Amino acid sequence: MKKLHVDSITKSYNNKVLLSDIFISCEIGEIKGLLGRNGCGKSTLLKIIFGIENSDSKFVRIGDKVIQNVSHGRGLLNYLPQENFLPSDVRVKSLITLFLSKENRNIVLENFYVKPLWNKKVKHLSGGEKRIIEILLVIHSQAKYLLLDEPFNGVSPLMVDYIIAYIKKMKIDKGIIITDHDYENVIKVSDTVSFLKDGYLKELKDNKQLVELGYLTTATYNAVFT
Repeated sequence: MKKLHVDSITKSYNNKVLLSDIFISCEIGEIKGLLGRNGCGKSTLLKIIFGIENSDSKFVRIGDKVIQNVSHGRGLLNYLPQENFLPSDVRVKSLITLFLSKENRNIVLENFYVKPLWNKKVKHLSGGEKRIIEILLVIHSQAKYLLLDEPFNGVSPLMVDYIIAYIKKMKIDKGIIITDHDYENVIKVSDTVSFLKDGYLKELKDNKQLVELGYLTTATYNAVFT
């Protein structure tokens, strides 16, 4: 199966290096978590990979195909942004029909959480309802690789558990890179986790490294992981 290979990503703002020679790869059946403090460049990295953010340098390839922009990655790579992206005046049922192929739309239309919303316009949905629909649209797109930015944002604890279980179930034929400020759930859903700090990406071998990197205090770590 074709592998997502990301290499040599560098990004600077006002002569300050945000990302420095970043490398990350992902395979089908794999979920890679991405953690780091606010403003460290996690979202920027995902946008660069997807092709909607400029960079000083980058190399993105899926299999033998080099992905230089959004159009190059169409059907291979998809992105869930932090911000809601659904058009506000469209009804949910029409939206799903518009976004998804025939083979996938019925799966989403018949989803337990989506079915009661068919005839509602997006502008009348709660933040959590919008988010679950957006996640399902991205997951059930044709793309084999997904970049998920803050999927748990605005979602109730019950729905977070549902989303984690759903993502894990769907990874059988998807490769996923996920980031969220909710580090506990990123760790819970991911097969491996990398930490972005001072422009460099480091794969964690143990959750205790979050203390060593200054992301968690010892007290917080003990409360969460012991």
